[in-house]
Amino acid sequence: MISAIIPARYKSSRFEGKLLEKIGEKSIIQHVYEAVKCAQSVNEVIVATDDQRIYDVVKNCGGVAVMTRSEHKSGTDRIIETLSKTKSDIIVNVQGDEPFIDPYIVDAVVAPLVKTDTVNIATAAVRISNPEDIANSNNVKVVLDSQRYALYFSRSPIPFVRDVADKEKAHYYKHIGIYCYRRSFLEKLATLPYSMLEDVEKLEQLRFLEAGERIKVIVVDHESIGIDTPSDLEKAREHHKNLDKRSSQTRDNRQQTTD
Repeated sequence: MISAIIPARYKSSRFEGKLLEKIGEKSIIQHVYEAVKCAQSVNEVIVATDDQRIYDVVKNCGGVAVMTRSEHKSGTDRIIETLSKTKSDIIVNVQGDEPFIDPYIVDAVVAPLVKTDTVNIATAAVRISNPEDIANSNNVKVVLDSQRYALYFSRSPIPFVRDVADKEKAHYYKHIGIYCYRRSFLEKLATLPYSMLEDVEKLEQLRFLEAGERIKVIVVDHESIGIDTPSDLEKAREHHKNLDKRSSQTRDNRQQTTD
């Protein structure tokens, strides 16, 4: 059995209450929940929150939500508390601020753990095409080894290009905020102390690497839009409007064809 758990904290340090903000007629957390429900590999979807308002929104749209403690430092810690609510051996962690997460990405990160028992953690990344995204500290970068396991994650531009002549050789990948874990790994993680790297970069996946775990990275061609700041929300709303326009045009074209 495979469960997707969406950690949903209200007091985000950069944008408090963002998961309750609307994109179109739905809140961000509802968009995420409904998208993940469409993943073919997932048997159940649970929102793990520390806020009654988020809990109520999820329940009112027919979703499953559980209340968790408020003091967790990361989404993974919130998921570990939620393990008692599910018997699944494979757990997918989907960020609650990714309203356009594609279900195929969920299925893509699940696949390595289903195919082989040598992978305990998988995540996703996309090749960066916009140079401005490389320097943006809100975009987490990841460098990969030859087998596409993560070497390191950082908010800084990695790899660093020392010589201008080598600039075109460098490939940059943006980390997409989704993980798939084995339950046994999460149970082990619950016993590990917080790491120095995790603390200074504010990236929970660095705790995994610092503990000696390998993270399989699935490179996808779809870039999800994470909501970290109010300006991200405005971009997301504009993106949603464009999607609605394209959907409307498609419906009109189909109607004209049948008339």
